[in-house]
Amino acid sequence: MDALVTTEWLESQIGTNDLRILDATMIEGDAAGDYEAAHIPGAVFLDLKELADTAAPLPNTLPSAEKFASRMQTLGLGDGSRIVLYDHSPHHTSARAWFMLRTFGAHDVAILDGGFAKWQAEGRETQGGKRQLRHRHFTVWADDKGVRTLDQMKANLDSQAEQVVDARSPGRFTGTEADPRAGVEPGHIPGSKNLYFTALFNDDGTWKQGDALKAAFEDAGVDVSKPIVTTCGSGVTASVLAFGAHLLGNEAAVYDGSWSEWGADPSTPKATGAA
Repeated sequence: MDALVTTEWLESQIGTNDLRILDATMIEGDAAGDYEAAHIPGAVFLDLKELADTAAPLPNTLPSAEKFASRMQTLGLGDGSRIVLYDHSPHHTSARAWFMLRTFGAHDVAILDGGFAKWQAEGRETQGGKRQLRHRHFTVWADDKGVRTLDQMKANLDSQAEQVVDARSPGRFTGTEADPRAGVEPGHIPGSKNLYFTALFNDDGTWKQGDALKAAFEDAGVDVSKPIVTTCGSGVTASVLAFGAHLLGNEAAVYDGSWSEWGADPSTPKATGAA
């Protein structure tokens, strides 16, 4: 299964025994209610707001491997499942779910190109209500090679072993816009590049691919042939950049704490202005 799948392909696969479809929408409104009103046939709802370390002081940070595995079992996901993710979020939150699933041991994971908006625009079938699948075994496992911590990001200031790419808007990156979180300073990690995550998409909401996708990174001063770590406000749109890099063959890491951690820490240096 490709990392990015089409609506045509997904429609042809619905009903196969090993396929699991997840609505991974996270929005300010009622994503669960939207799912119950209409979703792709067979899909279950993945609550990303709840699937986090809710005891952590930072938003959206990764949960424990045990919590993640438990939630996947409840959703009917098991070892060996082929998983397709979609969303209808302006922040393309299915990429965050993709990053989490791969971190916690699922490898056959794809994102639906164009998401639910494309599916609906094409007049494809939807259904309402909730769907419950029987529990399956999902092994408790985690691989943190794609996750970066605050200490690792501090060390990277000196080593510059990884290019740091920030997915936030230019205004938040340069510091001309105040951070929306209380106690978080404006600006960016010194030496980082700004690639606003929206630059990775076509006007119709589908992903740029090939040369067009590579150009988006290069225009931001990023060399996709070299190591990358992505960051944003809280690790969500950083995952969008990580998925884009994956499509180009670069297994980028994600700084999970992102600017909500770095910007609130008095010990970290902050830069303002353009990169």
